[in-house]
Amino acid sequence: MFRKKSPPITEAWRGMTFTRRAMLVGGGQMVIGGALAARMAYISIIDNDHYVLESESNRVNLTLVPPRRGWIVDRRGKALANNRVSLRIDLIPDRLHDKELVLGQLRTLLRLDGDAMERINRDLKAASGFQPVAVAEDLSEADYASILVRLPDLPGVAPQRGFARNYPTGAAVGHLIGYVGAPTAEEYQAANKDPLYITPGFRVGKDGLEKYFQPMLRGEPGAKRVEVTARGKVVRELDTTEDKQGKTVHLTIDADLQEYIARRMGRESGAAVVIDCDNGDILSFVSMPSFDPNSFSDGISSNEYAWLRADDHQPLINKATRGLYPPGSTLKPMAAIAAVEHGVDPSERHTCIGGYRLGSRFFRCLGTHGSVDMPTAIMKSCNSYFYWLAHRLGYDAFAPTAKMLGLGEEFQLAGSNQRYGTIPDSAWKMRKYDQAWSASDSLNAIIGQGYVSVNPLQLAVMAARIASGRKLYPRLVNRQFRNDPLPYSADAFAVARHGMDLVVNGPGGTAGRSRLPLDGIAMAGKTGTAQVRGLNTGNGKSGSWRFRDHGLFVCFAPVDKPKYAAGIVIEHGMGGSRAAAPVAKDFMTFLYDREKAMEALETFEAGWGGTIKERMDRDYAAWKSGASSDPDPEIPQ
Repeated sequence: MFRKKSPPITEAWRGMTFTRRAMLVGGGQMVIGGALAARMAYISIIDNDHYVLESESNRVNLTLVPPRRGWIVDRRGKALANNRVSLRIDLIPDRLHDKELVLGQLRTLLRLDGDAMERINRDLKAASGFQPVAVAEDLSEADYASILVRLPDLPGVAPQRGFARNYPTGAAVGHLIGYVGAPTAEEYQAANKDPLYITPGFRVGKDGLEKYFQPMLRGEPGAKRVEVTARGKVVRELDTTEDKQGKTVHLTIDADLQEYIARRMGRESGAAVVIDCDNGDILSFVSMPSFDPNSFSDGISSNEYAWLRADDHQPLINKATRGLYPPGSTLKPMAAIAAVEHGVDPSERHTCIGGYRLGSRFFRCLGTHGSVDMPTAIMKSCNSYFYWLAHRLGYDAFAPTAKMLGLGEEFQLAGSNQRYGTIPDSAWKMRKYDQAWSASDSLNAIIGQGYVSVNPLQLAVMAARIASGRKLYPRLVNRQFRNDPLPYSADAFAVARHGMDLVVNGPGGTAGRSRLPLDGIAMAGKTGTAQVRGLNTGNGKSGSWRFRDHGLFVCFAPVDKPKYAAGIVIEHGMGGSRAAAPVAKDFMTFLYDREKAMEALETFEAGWGGTIKERMDRDYAAWKSGASSDPDPEIPQ
């Protein structure tokens, strides 16, 4: 079988075939080219803005730089709150191309626990774009360096060198200064979603003076633009706008005195406030035990917060203004002033037989003092004498003087949250209980028991007003008050001051063991013992700590020309002469002879087991080693 012979290939046939193929290929190229041109036109004209922004975001990263907070300083410029360098690691979500790998390496390098990882993942889900997410703060130089050397393998990781809040004296200023913390969602909303509020490292005042002076302390943020690769590696820094530090807040506080009193209170629970009798300046504002504000500002752990909350000495309560106590016999100098103003002769004598009989009831005295006049009754703290005055005049004759001297008063004090207590009278009882005031109410009130309750700040103000004869207003900042003379006679003040002098320096005074060990400088004062309400067992001098009497002391020095006044409360201290007056003796000594006062303090601290921080660290470690009954408390934000 023969195959059909192919036609001869001529030049004309070849040209025709080539032309057909060229047309097919060219047509395809035109279609593809047209599509590309149309897409480029769309990108260039219609969607230009979107791609310009996307290109820029892939190249430049703009971040806010948290401002340095203003310092809080004492009367001499010594820092009570300042800033320290803080090494921090953040994550930029848009640069985090392999989240699991990067987080795994960070967990290993920085030894992050499960709680930290859970928080980081939660924040990453809530964050968007270039909003940084904090990984860890306050890193050591070694940990920070371990991240820096691995940055090429950690896309999205952004090391930052910033500032953190620092409180040099720690717990000594916890209730005075307060603390800072990261803004909450509510604070972010209240700030009109200011992006600074979601910037890692930015802190706002949460309590105390840090919160009160937040607008002054905050400062203005800076900004930083850096060029980065597609994988998030920084190529170069383009430009930086420096932050503007917040303003400095100057307090009336004496930082050295503040720290001394906090340390001198040791393991006691209570408060002490010292006031300058010349102008009302608050020189110390101590509540102990306290918390270390550095822990809160760094982000306190749930364990440490549970430990603080479990302490029956209540370190989270500011006892200087929030603690209310029966003032006990510290009211007697006030009662003497009121009695003299109502015509009682201070030389008139009353015979103490160990108490005072009112109808069928016998109100006991602390002793059997015999015949006493007014100054002697103050010196010996004779209840019987003051029962006699109260029965004679009625408590309505005393309540206005108590209020004029600062008891029951709420002061215009920066950053304070005050409970101002009760100075009762007949009208108050009728309003509150719809009952008439009784003679027994007067006898209880005149010795600072019954319905009467005050805070330690008010006790200090009372002492300062008695010492100065003026209506001094306490202040923490240089704010002007009139401080007018009080409407009482010089004779009335002289009797009260003389009685307080005898308490410390007279024969048989209740605070005789607390005389100042100084030549030519004497302290006057008045002790007080306040029964714990609801006490049904024992005499308040022994047994369980929470059932013991409170110890109180008010004082001023020097006696002849008062410069300093103070109010001290030691919770369950079993009496003012035993617990409160010795503290006053030492801090008054500190004001005039620091070396002598420090010798006494160092002896005490050796017996207590070290400084405040050393004891707190040891106590926390011991508590943590045991089982926590409340491992996940609600930490204040």
